[in-house]
Amino acid sequence: MPIPPAAEQRSLFPPAFELGGPREGPSQLQPAVSRRRILWFCILMLFWAGTIFTRLVYLQVVRRSFFEEKARTQQQRTIAVRAGRGLILDRRGRELALSVPVDSICAMPAEIADPDAVADILSPILGAPRAELAKKLTARRGFCWIQRLVEPDVSARVRALNLRGIYFQKESKRYYPKGTTAAHLIGAVGLDQIGLAGVEQSREKDLQGQPGLMVVSADARQRPFAGRLSQEPAPGQNIVLTVDERIQYVAERELREAAVRTGASAGSIVILQPATGAVLALASHPAFNPNEPVRSGADMEHRRNFAVTASYEPGSTFKLVTMAAALEERLTRPDEVIDCQMGSILVAGQRIRDHKQFGRLSAADVLAHSSDVGIIKLGLRLGDHRMYQYIRRFGFGRATGIELPGEAAGLTRPAEAWSRVSIGAISMGQEVGVTAVQMAQAVAIIANGGALAPPRVIEATFESGGKPSPVARPAVRRVISPETAIQLKRMMEKVVLYGTGKLARIEGYTAGGKTGTAQKIDPRTGAYSKTDFVASFVGFAPLHDPAIVVAIVLDSPRGLHSGGGVAAPVFPRVASEVLRYMQVPQQLPVDPAIRRRSQPDPKLLAEVSDFNPEGRTPGHPPHPPSPDPRPPTPGPHPPTPDFKGQPMRAVAETALAMGLEVELRGSGMARRQNPLAGLPLPAGARVTVEFER
Repeated sequence: MPIPPAAEQRSLFPPAFELGGPREGPSQLQPAVSRRRILWFCILMLFWAGTIFTRLVYLQVVRRSFFEEKARTQQQRTIAVRAGRGLILDRRGRELALSVPVDSICAMPAEIADPDAVADILSPILGAPRAELAKKLTARRGFCWIQRLVEPDVSARVRALNLRGIYFQKESKRYYPKGTTAAHLIGAVGLDQIGLAGVEQSREKDLQGQPGLMVVSADARQRPFAGRLSQEPAPGQNIVLTVDERIQYVAERELREAAVRTGASAGSIVILQPATGAVLALASHPAFNPNEPVRSGADMEHRRNFAVTASYEPGSTFKLVTMAAALEERLTRPDEVIDCQMGSILVAGQRIRDHKQFGRLSAADVLAHSSDVGIIKLGLRLGDHRMYQYIRRFGFGRATGIELPGEAAGLTRPAEAWSRVSIGAISMGQEVGVTAVQMAQAVAIIANGGALAPPRVIEATFESGGKPSPVARPAVRRVISPETAIQLKRMMEKVVLYGTGKLARIEGYTAGGKTGTAQKIDPRTGAYSKTDFVASFVGFAPLHDPAIVVAIVLDSPRGLHSGGGVAAPVFPRVASEVLRYMQVPQQLPVDPAIRRRSQPDPKLLAEVSDFNPEGRTPGHPPHPPSPDPRPPTPGPHPPTPDFKGQPMRAVAETALAMGLEVELRGSGMARRQNPLAGLPLPAGARVTVEFER
């Protein structure tokens, strides 16, 4: 092919290439394209780096704690280790409940080559089902509990096997060194060491302490390789009770013997200090051992605190409330003669018969001989509303506030809900429900000069190594006047001296009290039973400066069932030993007749019944009031003491000690009195003392 001329060849290229030549055009455009590409590449790299940096900041800073926790969850497992529960001590520092270190058996399943064989070995030693153990040992986890809080001999047998993957961890187990003593008061804990009853339950937050933490580490394949305590358990607070272990032992011993002797199905004894409300003993029957696990429903029934949770009709012990209200409202006097109508009275068309045919009795003898007719007449004078007000003032119908779980409030209906016959029934202790603690509180009001100090069982709390800090005491409130309280004390003394409570006399000590016998409701018929009764006695000693109040309740005694026959004899057995232990000096010479009365004479028992539904037949002569056995003051009339400048309580106690009838007016300190100090005081005369602030 012929080659065209040079001019024709140049015409084949674009004009731009014609100006600069074919090698100069690309060299001019290349730098611009490269710079753009580099710029975009840099922008892309900066964006990518910024994204990575932002993500790293988010992961390493913003979500750091989340991923650290995630890593810990995957690599470590935290297990709670129980803290030792606080001590429970009696008022003298004796240990009633404590925590002891015992072994809990745990396992690392990943380290166990043959779980079935290990389960076969451990099952008979631990007393646990083999299938349950095998399931735990084959679980895909780094740690599991095999059995917690095992007995030392069981732990020693497992240790001796030296099984791979089986480990031991020290934990605290509750132990009650006194066994059954004060068990209903202290309570018990369950398998999880959480309080189930008594103080253990009511003070759970204080006693339980702060649990510790054990950390178990694992490798990438979730195989455990180390365990350590990351936080030591902190023990709970220690609690000091008002209860005295020795007094509690006496109460439980006498209650147990009384239940066996009378065939009672249940019972309780409450002992308290009337001035402070401190409970010195609180015993219930049947007993149980808090160191043993719960095995059956019957065992749970044994754990019931009868003194606090069980309501019962008080019977004649409730006549104290009726008499107190009548005296306080000045509707009667101790020496007023009341016609008991030979043991029969008609209330709202319903006839109520007495346990004996009494004729004319003084108000004091109405209480001493527990006349239903006489006390109903006083209740009718009060009327429904005033009677209900005094029932509430004495604390019935509401919980006492004692620091124990499950306390029953009792049963009282508003006066508007009473029937026409209710005033007669309630006056003698029917149609109301009370607890043993409430009844002890009511008598403590009388023993304490008319002031109510609510019962309590907690004295103080303290940290380990610290000093006890007393708990706040409930406020004391006045219920009846000191004058009324003095009159009731002297009337209750007559109950013990020659009334239905003769078997409650204490060797060497003065005392006052009241018996009670109440029919139980038959659940099948809804009517009062003729075979089931609640026998009770509530009293205090010594008379002039009471140190203790004792309430005794026996549920469903068999055979002899009256309060004067089965409950009253328990009082001197308890009170005499407690008063000697408390070093209360004796006021009376030793009476051999009282000492010989360890087993009551059947003839005497026939005279101390305050309720006998089978003995309401006519023909019995009225029971004459016995004379006061205290000898009269010999010689001329004694001079009137000088009460000026003394507080009301001191005047009341002095008058009571001297056997004077005294009328207290006003409040504050004694300013005036009639007769004047030093003047002869005839027998039976009344001294009026006026107080001013």
